[in-house]
Amino acid sequence: MADLLSSADILPKDDKALLIGRVWDAAQNGPCLVLVDGANLKNISALAPTLSQLIERDDLVNLLKNPADFEDLGPLDDYLNEDKGTLLAPCDLQPVKAAGVTFADSMLERVIEEQAKGDPARAEAIRAKLAPVIGDNLRGIQAGSEEASKVKTLLQDMGLWSQYLEVGIGPDAEIFTKAPPMSSVGCGASVGIHPISNWNNPEPEVVLAVRSSGSIVGATLGNDVNLRDVEGRSALLLGKAKDNNAACAIGPFIRLFDDTFKLEDLSNVEVSLKVTGSKDGFEMTGVSPMSAISRTPADLASQTLNANHQYPDGVMLFLGTMFAPTKDRRGQGQGFTHEIGDRVEISAPALGSLINWVDRTDAIAPWSFGLSALMSNLVSRKLL
Repeated sequence: MADLLSSADILPKDDKALLIGRVWDAAQNGPCLVLVDGANLKNISALAPTLSQLIERDDLVNLLKNPADFEDLGPLDDYLNEDKGTLLAPCDLQPVKAAGVTFADSMLERVIEEQAKGDPARAEAIRAKLAPVIGDNLRGIQAGSEEASKVKTLLQDMGLWSQYLEVGIGPDAEIFTKAPPMSSVGCGASVGIHPISNWNNPEPEVVLAVRSSGSIVGATLGNDVNLRDVEGRSALLLGKAKDNNAACAIGPFIRLFDDTFKLEDLSNVEVSLKVTGSKDGFEMTGVSPMSAISRTPADLASQTLNANHQYPDGVMLFLGTMFAPTKDRRGQGQGFTHEIGDRVEISAPALGSLINWVDRTDAIAPWSFGLSALMSNLVSRKLL
């Protein structure tokens, strides 16, 4: 189903990017932590047995300044074409959390899903009714502000208030568990759509790498694969809509914050999406500018890790998307949904490209390498 990728397809345009991640190395029969050195990979597993522990190191950026200090694993291309192994998601022990409805356009689409009760055929008419009212009121609103409170009162008076708008512009963000530790797939892998779904979409997002202390150390890209019809039937089905086999993709690598790229630079990032159908020739593109987010990354991280909730292994945090595709695919008024074989590319010049292919969740190899398997593997390789 998938075509071969090369390092040029996935690496950031900025050759100064400090990139770390994980690969499955066939020779060592297990996962290795890696540093990207040009188009080559260096094995940095000697610094820490897991990526979550590596990220906890305060001296990490300085430790990685000289790639020659580390074992050479060879070209990245050898892992993209599976000659030496495969590229894994750049996280391991960290749970994967996600912030919902953090952009005005996605807030509108969540309300449409709620109103449509999971029926894509009703979405277009509801969108035409709500977009001029809700969409115009939400753009530029800072969540939790006095202005947001006034908009809430206005929409309540019009009978248009929704649980999605409450978390979109109210004081408390929606933070939910997207995927358990070790379940995310990396660049080049298949992503899964549950066979019960006929209305679904990719969600291109920036993903933060956050330490147990709450400090944000880097960023990467993610695909928060979503079943719109399932969540639209009931918000209580969020877990079924979000957490399925291979339904979370992260990568290609974490770009660590350093002198060349800082947390505040994320506000200038634009996340692009391109979906290409392998069978029907369908193509869809979109852009999600981080400048349009209603809550800052620091605010979302602080609402995830704080005095009331700790994550001792850190966390990977999806920041949400403004891109909810509406381009018709299966017929007039049906909107967008995935087809098996779709190529999904999520990219940003500063972070690279995350590329995956769509398949059914029950057709993709079951997830079998979890925390116990990781610990056993590290012990057998004398890394623990």
